[in-house]
Amino acid sequence: MENHSKHLLKSFILITFLLIGFVSKSQNKNDINSRDILYLTSGGKLNPLQAIMDIRHYSIELDVDITKQSIAGFTEVSLNLSQKTETILLDLIHLYKVTNVKVNGKMAVFTQKDDQIIITSPTGFEAGNQKVKIEYNGIPPVAIKPPWDGGFTWVKDVAGNDWMSINIQGEGGKMYFPCKDHPSDEPNEGADLKITIPSNLIVAGPGLLQNVTTKKGKSTYHWKTNYTISNYCILFNIGKYKVVKDSYTTIEGNKVPIEYYVLEADTAQAKKVIEMKKRDSKILEKYFGEYPWAKEKIGIAEVPNSGMEHQTMITFDNKFKYKTINGQEYSDNLFHEYAHEWWANKVTNKDWAHMWIQEGIATYAEALAMLEIGGEPAYNTIIDGHRRNVRNKKAMVLGEEITEEEVYSGGDIYGKGSFFMHSLRYLVGDGVFFPTLKKLATDPKYTYDNVVTTDDVEKLFSEASGKNLKPFFDFYLRTTNVMDVNVKEIGYQKYQIKINNFFMPLPFDIMTDGKITQTIIPAEGIVVSSAYAPQIDPKGNYLKKITIQ
Repeated sequence: MENHSKHLLKSFILITFLLIGFVSKSQNKNDINSRDILYLTSGGKLNPLQAIMDIRHYSIELDVDITKQSIAGFTEVSLNLSQKTETILLDLIHLYKVTNVKVNGKMAVFTQKDDQIIITSPTGFEAGNQKVKIEYNGIPPVAIKPPWDGGFTWVKDVAGNDWMSINIQGEGGKMYFPCKDHPSDEPNEGADLKITIPSNLIVAGPGLLQNVTTKKGKSTYHWKTNYTISNYCILFNIGKYKVVKDSYTTIEGNKVPIEYYVLEADTAQAKKVIEMKKRDSKILEKYFGEYPWAKEKIGIAEVPNSGMEHQTMITFDNKFKYKTINGQEYSDNLFHEYAHEWWANKVTNKDWAHMWIQEGIATYAEALAMLEIGGEPAYNTIIDGHRRNVRNKKAMVLGEEITEEEVYSGGDIYGKGSFFMHSLRYLVGDGVFFPTLKKLATDPKYTYDNVVTTDDVEKLFSEASGKNLKPFFDFYLRTTNVMDVNVKEIGYQKYQIKINNFFMPLPFDIMTDGKITQTIIPAEGIVVSSAYAPQIDPKGNYLKKITIQ
């Protein structure tokens, strides 16, 4: 997802409401709902009652009332319990009314409290598979600033047709369906969505469209994915869409359908977007392996807000304005969200604490796109921008079991995350870096059903390079420090170069008398000869400050 001032926005809104102290009579119910869930975030400490649950599948069947901006229906959660328990705990925001709960087809006792559904049994629920069906209805919260502050967005397109999008990364799937709201547990057997809407509109969803049934002016779209999928990607968009189709042959020779759900008014733009998508696919496959969802589709949906990485149906809206790089049109928004098909959707962080893996590497993928389209100068330019924009307000990895809001509000998971990958590339060399990065994106140990942490990434690169890279990872990711380089003249044309906050021997490019050489700087520093003060790391491969004495 793109980086914006999400945390500041929420703080401003909260303060504003406190100062005003009352709700204007002109506010509608959706405004109140939206304000009422500003505190929501995803992840954090996993509840012990949910730690014993392994989510296998979600089935979501909803009727969407466009006029009332409401939803009604049910979600069935298939889950495995690792031990017997008296309580099954699922997440769903309190704005919905749960009317009925069944476990394995039998009525169950439940209560709603603090955005949770607490289902109890005096005899207990046995270890093994449990199917929990929850019927509910209500008015979803309206997104305040989608996609960064999520919810539902209800608007009209330029032709006056209804148009709806959902964005729930920050708040989680509980924004509209009962779920286990934690990034560590994805439904291994995928999800089914059956969404009923007015028959003049179309539903765009994840996976493959199974069928559309129409009755009495309403149509039900059945979307199905068999892949694991993050709960914030289990969603749908509604619009007066025209589906423009094409196909792409992957690096492994698999033919994948391309489906672009574009507004009818914008169909003339579809071919250009699809052609960019094909080019971008080749770039991403070169570095990260085959498109991850080759058995389903490459999907795009036009939405009334900035893009998001929704699996097999990324969303996109840049008003069809593009940059020109080396004579080729390019959209950073389209490319970034597409890169998330590998980094977020296929390689998924176990905990939001490690969100830099998803956002940082997806941002670094943009630099690799520049390398492919514009060459080394274009790559250097974007990397230099990432370096200069590092804010270092807080560390990228703050610990474990951290909420999405705590991590996201720092901002550096994007640019600093990308620059870290660039520094790592310099440190280990291209011969190690690129094959190892591809292994991270393709090895079953790190993909699909499995989730990753910062330690997983560090150990992979340490093993591949034959170096202990933990100090490097810790310095960049777990602190806000930059390398403190001291250059001191100690004699005639003699200079001592030392790292004051040394943490491990690192290679540095050093320019002396107009010539660049790469030298390892140990704890005690080095001495070089030069007619002028040497330049340290002139190309900017590290975050550093330099003091010349």
